[in-house]
Formats: sequence, structure tokens, C-alpha cells
Amino acid sequence: QVQLVESGGGLVQPGGSLRLSCAASGTIFSMNLSGWYRQAPGKQREFVASITSGGNTNYADSVKGRFTISRDNAKNTVYLQMSSLKPEDTAVYYCNTRHKDNRLYWGQGTQVTVSS
Repeated sequence: QVQLVESGGGLVQPGGSLRLSCAASGTIFSMNLSGWYRQAPGKQREFVASITSGGNTNYADSVKGRFTISRDNAKNTVYLQMSSLKPEDTAVYYCNTRHKDNRLYWGQGTQVTVSS
């Protein structure tokens, strides 16, 4: 059974930083395409960043240069380091992974609020 658990969200001031974590069980991140998405109130869920099994990364234009996705294979965890945060980054952040059964699995989400 694949389970993803996000953590690390919270309230941060504009210009601040946060690191989100996504820990997996039942799947191996290093073998999968994984990513982070976010959903702000009243908006559709949108792509933030992804990392392939080979370690190649991709970012939405809105976060390029500010966010970094990474992976710790020993801990089977994917991270999203967020810097220079803006109020418009406020959203629930979700991680996902495409397991070997070709299904896309999602975590429960973690709230990030950027406000002074």
C-alpha cells in the first residue's frame, strides 16, 4: 500500500523560507517520477516542481529560482525547499508519485501560508 505523508508547512512572512518533506512507504521514490503541486483557495491544483528517477528536475515558471526539489534516497523522502516566499505562494501543497503500477498517488497535503 502506497502512502505519502507531507510535513513542514506553516505560517511564514514574505521573503521567508520553508522546507516541505514528503515521506513515502510502499513505493521507492528513486524509481519514480515524483512532484509537488499546490492548490490555493478557489483555484485549481497546479504543478510546482518534479523530479525524475534519474534526478532531473522541472519547475513551474512562477517558482523557478526560488524553489528547489530534491530527494534523499536513503530516507525515501522528497523535499521542496522554498525561499523568497510570496503571499501568492499560499496554498495547500501536495506531493505525488507515479508508482510502478502506473497509478498516481497523492499525499494529504500541508498548508503553507505566507503573510505578515
